[in-house]
Amino acid sequence: MKIAPEIVRNLMEKMVPFNAFLGIECTGIGPGYCRLELEFRPELIGDPMRKALHGGVISTLIDTCGGAAVWSKVEPMDAVSTVDLRVDFLRPGGQERVVAEAHVVRVGNRVAVVDMRAFHPSAPERTIATGKGVYNIKRRKGAEPEPLTDG
Repeated sequence: MKIAPEIVRNLMEKMVPFNAFLGIECTGIGPGYCRLELEFRPELIGDPMRKALHGGVISTLIDTCGGAAVWSKVEPMDAVSTVDLRVDFLRPGGQERVVAEAHVVRVGNRVAVVDMRAFHPSAPERTIATGKGVYNIKRRKGAEPEPLTDG
C-alpha cells in the first residue's frame, strides 16, 4: 500500500464532511481493498412503506468504498475521483448496519476499475447491491506512473 491505512481511514471517516455526516466507518483497508460500514439510523430510510434503506445511501457507501480502495493503491499526493459508477440494487436494505467491500480490479496510469458489494453483516451471503466503479487518478507532477496491474 502506498498511502498509510490510517491516512485513508481518516480521509474516509473525518476529512470528507458528507462521510462524517453519514457516520461512515472504515473497518478494513489494504492494498486494493476497502471495507466500510454504516450504522442504520431512521433518517436513512428511503421507502417509508417497507422501511428500506435509501438507495442513495447504499450508492454513497459503495462509491466511497471504491474510491478508498483506489486510494490504497496510489501516491499520497495523487487525486482520485469517480468517473463512472453503476449500482445494481438486488434487494432492499434493512434496518441494520450495512457493509460495503471493494476490490480494485485494475489500476492504470489514469484510471482504476473497482468491483464493490453491499450487504448486512447479519447475512453476508445476501448481497443488497453490487457496484462497478471507474475512478480517475490524477498523478502528482513528477511522479512516475504506476505500471499496469491486475489488482
